Amino acid sequence: MAQDREFGFATRAVHAGAIPDPVTGARATPIHQTTSFVFDSAEHAASLFNLQTFGNVYTRISNPTVAVLEERVASLEGGRAALACATGMAAQMTALLAILKAGDHIVAASTLYGGTVGQLGVGFSRLGIETTFVDPSDPDNFRKAIRPSTRAVYGETLGNPRVNVFDIEPVAAIAHEHGLPLVIDNTVASPYLCNPFDFGADIVVHSATKYLGGHGTTMAGVVVESGKFDWGSALSREKFPEMLEPSVAYHGVKFYETFGDFGYTMKARMEVNRTFGGSLSPLNAWLILQGIETLHLRMQAHCRNALAVARFLSEHPFVSWVNYPGLSSSRDHALAKKQFRAVDGVPGCSGILTFGIKSPDAAKAGERFIDACEFASHLANIGDAKTLVIHPASTTHRQLDEAQLEKAGVSADMVRLSVGIEEADDILWDVDQALRRAVG
Repeated sequence: MAQDREFGFATRAVHAGAIPDPVTGARATPIHQTTSFVFDSAEHAASLFNLQTFGNVYTRISNPTVAVLEERVASLEGGRAALACATGMAAQMTALLAILKAGDHIVAASTLYGGTVGQLGVGFSRLGIETTFVDPSDPDNFRKAIRPSTRAVYGETLGNPRVNVFDIEPVAAIAHEHGLPLVIDNTVASPYLCNPFDFGADIVVHSATKYLGGHGTTMAGVVVESGKFDWGSALSREKFPEMLEPSVAYHGVKFYETFGDFGYTMKARMEVNRTFGGSLSPLNAWLILQGIETLHLRMQAHCRNALAVARFLSEHPFVSWVNYPGLSSSRDHALAKKQFRAVDGVPGCSGILTFGIKSPDAAKAGERFIDACEFASHLANIGDAKTLVIHPASTTHRQLDEAQLEKAGVSADMVRLSVGIEEADDILWDVDQALRRAVG
């Protein structure tokens, strides 16, 4: 009967992918802290290496603890299969290198996390893969930038740190018109607030370090495949012959023919993650699983607190502007209502917001604000249970030049808050006293 039941998000966050240990009866997922696994026989070993049988060979490729995390995130995203990686950047790299090679091209939103801009714009360019960054506020900008060599379209559900809402549906339609997959980084929204597959995305990536883990203790990343992209269509087959032809790297297997709707994930696992080694450790997978069990509860708290802070800042005499899509005054509010789960009747827009301080030297005032915070921690992370604060232009986006900063929407006066799950009144107190000390 359970097979016919569509379990809710909270239930899947606690249970998906896990069963009591059949040997010991342990209810918690065990940490399989081993490098490798014993084969039943020589024949069994050969069938595993030929991808004829599913099973564990070596933890760089797969591990039972890591597999629970992969199944759980795939379930929460409504995807077909997932692959866990060492970090969010490793997940992003793996997701793209599974379908890209020298001479290929990506069209990406210009409002991406600074590290992503660096990976796509600098790191990939050294591999012969070029990226064009476009303003995502007009979906047609993606269509205009697509070339014959384009192999992927890329964006973030909620941009970091601009907190702009990516209009997934029309961009997905444009990508599909050209036989291309749409890859979406869903880190900031999390699968609790948004499932990009519902709006046409084909591949989702996460820095699980952030909201999925939730405690600022563990690095991890995840790639999720929808299972709906037709790699063999007339539009796509010429662009992605590696999905259809025998793999030179892996015993001549044809990934799409052999594995069908999770062929992309198998290709990413066997040809990229196995080869480049960006694998997740069993302990870190287990730690992320602990975080996911409370994801739905934490995201509600993040959304409530962030909205309270955004409303407070929007009325504060020392604040010049506030950017948070949960505010009815935000230009992205209507799109947020369409794409994000409601929390208390308002679109849940995660815990990230940005603002500027009224001052003749707003950038310096922002630095003083950060130094004046009592318990909001000044560090380069988001999605922690604790409230975090940073000045993006001088830290996370420091490697960008002025033109790139402008395209990313990162101004010199921007302060980014990752609002935690503390008492809202205490967060407001800290923000208020820091503002008064910064300006006074």
